[in-house]
Amino acid sequence: MFDFGDGAAIAALAGLFGGIVLGLAARLGRFCTLGAIEDALYSSDSRRLRMWGVAIGTAILCTHVALAAGWIDPAQTFFLSRQWSLPATVIGGLVFGYGMALSGNCGYGALARLGGGDLRSLVIVVVMGLTAYITISGPLAFLRVAVFPEYPPEGPQALFQLTGAPLLTGGLVGGAVIAAALSGGGMTRAPRFIGWGVLVGLAITSGWLGTQWAATASFGALHVESHSFARPLGESLLWLMTASAAAPGFAVGSVTGVLLGAFLGSWRKGHFRWEACEDPRELKRQILGAALMGPGAVLAAGCSVGQGLSAFSLLTFSAPVALLSIFVGAAFGLRQLIVGFAPAE
Repeated sequence: MFDFGDGAAIAALAGLFGGIVLGLAARLGRFCTLGAIEDALYSSDSRRLRMWGVAIGTAILCTHVALAAGWIDPAQTFFLSRQWSLPATVIGGLVFGYGMALSGNCGYGALARLGGGDLRSLVIVVVMGLTAYITISGPLAFLRVAVFPEYPPEGPQALFQLTGAPLLTGGLVGGAVIAAALSGGGMTRAPRFIGWGVLVGLAITSGWLGTQWAATASFGALHVESHSFARPLGESLLWLMTASAAAPGFAVGSVTGVLLGAFLGSWRKGHFRWEACEDPRELKRQILGAALMGPGAVLAAGCSVGQGLSAFSLLTFSAPVALLSIFVGAAFGLRQLIVGFAPAE
């Protein structure tokens, strides 16, 4: 049974709660990184991309209210406890985005599809989790540290640290992002997209608040974090193999929550069905994409959700750079897959 005074249990429950919301958003609200980019580039439909804007703006507003109230200690968060690297963020984002296009999903999207019965996504989840850990602490860790060494933070790593006014900064930037997201694309006539965007943003802030509570209960033994789906996939695989020796934490709760939420959402819409890959070439492409996404997310210090939502909610300097790099990498990969690079005749 969970002990609500135990930090790991609190963190796992926080991850589970937010993960369920994210899983439901993927299946009921069609919240998807690659889908949003593909719609905007090839269907002239920016609503899902604007839903991302609503989610980012909501996460910024709510997280900065929590920062101003002292409910989150920014120094305990991963993104603000280290010096961010521009080259690593750009290269990692490009590699991740390209791999996402090849796989047809990011880690979060693969979990959501797996929750709906798509067994092809199980391969993506496993390969991405393994390659992320190979880059974090496996054979590729030596190369990563040699090329992109990590340092303690030198000066501000986020906008609110630069201004010294988190409430004002978050209010202005978050409000501007939401206003821009709602300013066109028919968003005012799409309340479903707006609603799910708000819920996703709230799920991100709930991760910060829940893990801060857990860190306090554990006297600083746990990290303050929110949702991301690269390293947590590897952590969840590791926990499945060593559960008798380690309690589940935020990562396991988050991954489990997305799977559960996606299952409930697909069942609610009558979309749950078992699917498998019938084309070896497609499976090869998906494995290659997943193998790129793991190291890419590690170099960028987060995936499309980790940097694009969690880090963005803190207004870190790395977040917009990573998100733009992911977008460019994904656009390149989509163009290769959809139209190719042959010159027009």
